[in-house]
Amino acid sequence: MSYTDSFSLGRQLEVSGEELQEWLATTSDLLKQHVDSLAEQPSWNTENVDSILSGMDLSVSSHGKSFQAVVNQLFEEIIPCSFNTAGPGYLAYVPGGGVVHSAIADLISNVTNRYVGVWAAAPILATIESTVIRWFCNLFDYPDSSGGFLTSGGSLANWTALVTARVKLLGEDFLDGVIYATDQTHHCVFKAARLSGIPKRNLRLISTDRHFRMRTEELAEAVGKDRESGLRPFFVAANGGSTNTGSVDPLREIGGFCRAEKIWMHVDAAYGGFFILTESGRQLLDGIEMSDSIALDPHKGLFLPYGTGSLLVRQQNDLKDAHQIDADYMPARQVQPDRMDFNEISPELSRDNRGLRVWLPLQLCGTAAFQANLEEKLALTAWMHGQLEILSSQIDGEIEFPAVPQLSILAFRWRPNLAFEPGYARSTENTRGDDVDRSPKKNQVESDVDAWNQQLLERINSKKRVYLSSTRIRNQFVLRICVLSFRTHIGEMAECLEMIRQSINELALQVENGIQ
Repeated sequence: MSYTDSFSLGRQLEVSGEELQEWLATTSDLLKQHVDSLAEQPSWNTENVDSILSGMDLSVSSHGKSFQAVVNQLFEEIIPCSFNTAGPGYLAYVPGGGVVHSAIADLISNVTNRYVGVWAAAPILATIESTVIRWFCNLFDYPDSSGGFLTSGGSLANWTALVTARVKLLGEDFLDGVIYATDQTHHCVFKAARLSGIPKRNLRLISTDRHFRMRTEELAEAVGKDRESGLRPFFVAANGGSTNTGSVDPLREIGGFCRAEKIWMHVDAAYGGFFILTESGRQLLDGIEMSDSIALDPHKGLFLPYGTGSLLVRQQNDLKDAHQIDADYMPARQVQPDRMDFNEISPELSRDNRGLRVWLPLQLCGTAAFQANLEEKLALTAWMHGQLEILSSQIDGEIEFPAVPQLSILAFRWRPNLAFEPGYARSTENTRGDDVDRSPKKNQVESDVDAWNQQLLERINSKKRVYLSSTRIRNQFVLRICVLSFRTHIGEMAECLEMIRQSINELALQVENGIQ
């Protein structure tokens, strides 16, 4: 191949403005159909994935395909085979909203392809992210010395907080550092501990009360014991809305203790943090302003697309001390506090322009729209809790709740009449929160109840109108509803309630007939 041939072939990746316009028009039509039909689409559709994959060619070839053929395959075959996380019936795990305003921002960001890791490369775009971070900090009453950055999600935020605390409080010799969390702490915190080099033997699980909140008196005892053993307690991970039940730890108590003990207080508020926009959420999160760092997921509480997290730190200089590294090929650092080089305070050098996907929806909708949406989610959760309590009196057996919902997560389980036996000590009556000692017979009853609830979950989800998830709480299998999609309203919750009612009635007939 001659040099001349190479010169011409090198232009094959370039797209003209006219061709781009055609692609956007085609994509726009498909996206319009997708958005308009979300309510009618199944809540999940992965049951035949093996057969679908076996008949699908996803390989990469040396020659490209037509744009129309590829996007048609995406919308007709690939995207539908998934959990419908953008749909109004998706009530599982913690939904990621995906407001379309952010999709427009990402399109603009990706086509213009500006680099924001260094302020000098895109000064105003970098300032947009700083503006978003300052708004976050103000929400949580953090001081002017605070700061942070947008991440890919809560996992990276929690890990960065832990590394920052380790560098500040332990220095280079950190193997005697101790971390404190609870049995309700998200597993990414324990992964962060592993990745940051803290030995597993130095992880302490503090028990929780009947509301699944950290017992501060036990935390104090554990810290004292570790200090006496010559270890260095340095990090407490408090919950600002747990994944299991949405529980919030006593943040003010923990904050006061950590300050007195000179321990880094981190709040994992990835799920629950943005409920601070609501009146009840602010009351529940009282004391979060005392923390040294907060992990947030705008792709949860602000309904943004997946891949949008954030870390806030009370003292932004702590981030610099943990991450700032010199390199000859990098431009001169910014010395003015309002000009942020994000690569200097975070693990990433190469990163996408996350600021625009947060800033544009806030600009277009205003903060009041997000506040109203969060208020609605709290109201919908409280409504469902009340309706399930009513339903409990109308069905075979009863519906149990491990905890009254604090935010927008509602955990519950169904106990058929068959499970109520004379002298049976039900574990939900255990206010201490510990597992109840059970005889083999009682263990078998609990095992049966777990099995019935697994079937109940399958029945509800099999109708494909809503999608719920499950978890284990106090060694019990429970169903779990999380209301956090901006498309979920009272109609979807009423339909969910009816799916639960129908499924319990269907399963009750089987239980009566002795069919497992």
